[in-house]
Amino acid sequence: MQAHHRCWRSLPSPNVREAASMYGTAVAIFLVILVAALQGSEPPESPFPYRIPLDPKGTLQLSWNVSYVQEVIHFQLQVHGLTAGVLFGMSDRGEMENADIVMLWTDGDRAYLADAWSDQKGQIHLDAQQDYQLLQAQRTSDGLALLFKRPFVTCDPKDYLIEDDTIHLVYGILEEPFRSLEAINTSSLHTGLQRVQLLKSEFPTPAMPANVQTMEIRAPNVPIPNKETTYWCYITELPHGFARHHIIMYEAVITEGNEALVHHMEVFQCADEYETIPKFNGPCDSKMKPDRLDYCRHVLAAWALGAKAFYYPEEAGVSFGGLGSSRYLRLEVHYHNPGKIQGRRDSSGIRLHYTSTLRNHDAGILELGLVYTPLMAIPPQETEFVLTGYCTDKCTQKALPPSGIHIFASQLHTHLTGRKVVTVLARDGKERKVVNRDNHYSPHFQEIRMLKKAVSVFPGDVLITSCTYNTEDRKLATVGGFGILEEMCVNYVHYYPLTQLELCKSAVDDGYLQKYFHMLNRFNGDEVCTCPQASVPEQFASVPWNSFSGTVLKALYGFAPISMHCNKTSAIRFQGEWNLQPLPEITSKLEEPTPRCPIRQALNPSDHRSVVITTEAEAQ
Repeated sequence: MQAHHRCWRSLPSPNVREAASMYGTAVAIFLVILVAALQGSEPPESPFPYRIPLDPKGTLQLSWNVSYVQEVIHFQLQVHGLTAGVLFGMSDRGEMENADIVMLWTDGDRAYLADAWSDQKGQIHLDAQQDYQLLQAQRTSDGLALLFKRPFVTCDPKDYLIEDDTIHLVYGILEEPFRSLEAINTSSLHTGLQRVQLLKSEFPTPAMPANVQTMEIRAPNVPIPNKETTYWCYITELPHGFARHHIIMYEAVITEGNEALVHHMEVFQCADEYETIPKFNGPCDSKMKPDRLDYCRHVLAAWALGAKAFYYPEEAGVSFGGLGSSRYLRLEVHYHNPGKIQGRRDSSGIRLHYTSTLRNHDAGILELGLVYTPLMAIPPQETEFVLTGYCTDKCTQKALPPSGIHIFASQLHTHLTGRKVVTVLARDGKERKVVNRDNHYSPHFQEIRMLKKAVSVFPGDVLITSCTYNTEDRKLATVGGFGILEEMCVNYVHYYPLTQLELCKSAVDDGYLQKYFHMLNRFNGDEVCTCPQASVPEQFASVPWNSFSGTVLKALYGFAPISMHCNKTSAIRFQGEWNLQPLPEITSKLEEPTPRCPIRQALNPSDHRSVVITTEAEAQ
């Protein structure tokens, strides 16, 4: 047998094809790894900068680093208390069916690792193209650590294409041996999902000034409810007389032991039109929540699972404190507790790093997309219904300085039926570049994401934000609005220098929507009330939904004039005529890039060699 080198930096380069060894905690013996002929390589010398717990109990800990040069991700999966095996992989929405999987299992005698996939019934199959490459399997004091890698793009139809989007990771724990890989069905396993962005933008860490200060916004001693999803709201306030500062960095502060339960957090500043905001510390959907909390919507910071500290560009910072700025802040924490764990307390939050030495530019947040209005609606039983909001050339011409603005980060937002979101910059009638796109968007995973390269927007440019929705499980139309069962389509873009423009959004003209309801009545009888006292949500609720009514509504949104909201920070529109505006004319659209398939070596399934697993002592 071939012995491993004794440290992580001097890993062997085993050939990986189908099988590798694991350590079964029930028996203190060396297991043999079966390895096939696909040349592996040593992982980068840098540590794993990203780490998340996969399951609520922390049994599975995933760390990773990214090589954009090689277009490869190195994963380290630590398994605590391993019994008979583990499943790790990716799927479109976190389903265990039709998933791309790397599988570690034992037949009771030997243990194996293989690249696999699950069919629409959850049955596991060996993948003909092995793209997960095992680099090391090491025994730990209470389980196993696996080091493996996978390319972003494999061009294997059974594999998941790793992009900048949200990734739905799936996992499973095997409690008993299986005689073969094909004998395993995901329905028999303890499974779950975790959402994360694997391909993060990487920038050098800016130096912090000597006078930097910190402030922690944390909800004290929250009793985490024993239900799967909870949004917790907490109101706090800045000290009296708190002067104007720049936030230049923020990071999460997670209560130890709750790393797997705290899913994402946001800090909002309240509207300065209210002198006071009532104190509150409870579920955001509580009937006891004061209505004024709904006016705390100005995002100061947003963190999601797997995110590192967020640094602002050295030339800009977010202003808070001082005149014209509310002293009141709202912390919102999303707890994800699928195991319905009871009795857990939490005081997690976000730590703001700020300075009194103001930077050259104030950073701002510009809201793009659709106005929060029931005029924009999604029919029921739709798999992919697209709504689009515009920031028109007329608005950017009116509101932006001649030198333009520079977008450096973006936070996409919908409610429960959102599945995809994209914002595109258009200039002179042609789409020029994507500002931000997430084809696997989840409303349960929202974070501010740094753009790989800042996007400059000049007067006369158009910003187009489209959201794709799935309403297969709904019987009535889903209208736009603030409620969680209503919908939104928003991109909060972070930019500098700050301008007066805070909101650049659109909605279909109300008069054209009423023509739609009248037309339906001509075909279906007077089922939709077009009388003045009927609200738009009531009208949509009475529509007899079928392929005709849905197709016509989609067509209406594609040609009807829009009402533009080109608003200042005071919520007053810039001067001009903003109703009955034509849709921007786009003559050339961007095409999604085609993945480049890597060149592969021919595989010989019969070319195996044995490797002994290392222990922790041997690896030192």
